[in-house]
Amino acid sequence: MKITVIQGPNINMLGKREQNIYGMMSMEDIHTQMKIVAEQNGVEIDFFQSNFEGEIVDKIQECLGDSDGIIINPAAYTHTSVAIRDAISAVGLPAIEVHISNLARREEFRQKSLISQVVAGQIMGFGPVSYHLAMIGMLQIFEQIKVVSAAQQTNEE
Repeated sequence: MKITVIQGPNINMLGKREQNIYGMMSMEDIHTQMKIVAEQNGVEIDFFQSNFEGEIVDKIQECLGDSDGIIINPAAYTHTSVAIRDAISAVGLPAIEVHISNLARREEFRQKSLISQVVAGQIMGFGPVSYHLAMIGMLQIFEQIKVVSAAQQTNEE
């Protein structure tokens, strides 16, 4: 199984920007921790970050046939990108939306996610631990897929 982690604009600035909101961990630190969890669970993991909407859409589309699930922090595009929403919907892969801060406690314009309706779930407000929780969630989704596939094979026999 393979998870692709997609990071949106300014996530590459974690640890430097607004530490009172986003904490002191860098994106690389978060990715290192996610890689450890993936290795412990026999899952391949790939990381991608872009400040450009079209590159994020391209990466989501590349996941079709290459990945089994997506963990995405669309960052500021959460609130504005119909294109990213449509790409997630189009590939049909399990996806989890992650945010370091709790969007419900942020400015009004940040409280609406265009992405939330096309993902399996949202995890937010736990700081960098949100990514760890998303990993646990995706691993559980993979387990459910295995169980359903095994049951379908049994029924076909």
